[in-house]
Amino acid sequence: MYVVMNELKVPKEMKEVMKERFAQSADNMKKVPGCLDYMFLDEEDGRQVVFTKWESKQHYEDWTNSEAFQRAHQDRSGKEKKSPASGNELRTFEVIHHF
Repeated sequence: MYVVMNELKVPKEMKEVMKERFAQSADNMKKVPGCLDYMFLDEEDGRQVVFTKWESKQHYEDWTNSEAFQRAHQDRSGKEKKSPASGNELRTFEVIHHF
């Protein structure tokens, strides 16, 4: 199992925009092969975290290299969406123990 946490640094005034964007992704993530869990987490200090759990690292990499991933990060005109986040930190983990 593989876990990915993408910590987004988001200005307070843009937090609702990010919540809406990732709410639209929730149903789509259910259809991604190998995706076991998808959560969007919100902290009061302005950080928001996208937490995903995968069957394997390969499933995650397949997703990030897919056309569906590219579409999820584009606006309706096909151009890359400008993120309201001022930065992010991507952390990945191989799961050793799980119950």
